[in-house]
Amino acid sequence: MTTGAPTPSSSARPPRSRLRTFLPLGVAAWLVLEIWLLTVVAGAASGFTVFLLLLAGFVLGAVVIKRAGRRAFQNLNEALQRGGSPSKGSGNGLMMLGGLLLMIPGLISDAVGLLLLIPPVQKALSRYAERTFDRTLRRATPGTFGDAFQRARIHRPDGKVVQGEVIRDEPGTASQEPRPPLTS
Repeated sequence: MTTGAPTPSSSARPPRSRLRTFLPLGVAAWLVLEIWLLTVVAGAASGFTVFLLLLAGFVLGAVVIKRAGRRAFQNLNEALQRGGSPSKGSGNGLMMLGGLLLMIPGLISDAVGLLLLIPPVQKALSRYAERTFDRTLRRATPGTFGDAFQRARIHRPDGKVVQGEVIRDEPGTASQEPRPPLTS
């Protein structure tokens, strides 16, 4: 005798997305390529040279991340003192990503991290990301964000939906008794 909810059959599962299918393969290929490239450089120069390259990348990445974080914090402080919001597109996020890629051991990640530190590349990449984000928001269905209040309901374990109301106690007013939930 079984109790509880029946387990869904494997045919009821939604299909896997392409990203979930190919991302692990891409990461594995990237790791193999990084290790192979490090062994080629170690064979051509020496293991100590590879160690120094990896150490230099780590130190440079830490410096870049620290500098970009400081700059982002200064921009935020200046914007708050002016009473506005921070300037858009200052490139600190891409600089931090470049620093992180420099800190990850590997020569390919170091090359991509160094590319992200170049201002024209940062501007082009940020414009591309902004266009892609805007296109995605425009393609979203109109009811996606607008029905948030309808979807934010209390669901009880027995499947009944209880409509609720928030009653706030204001200072200096008598508190109200909570209202019982409406039943249909």
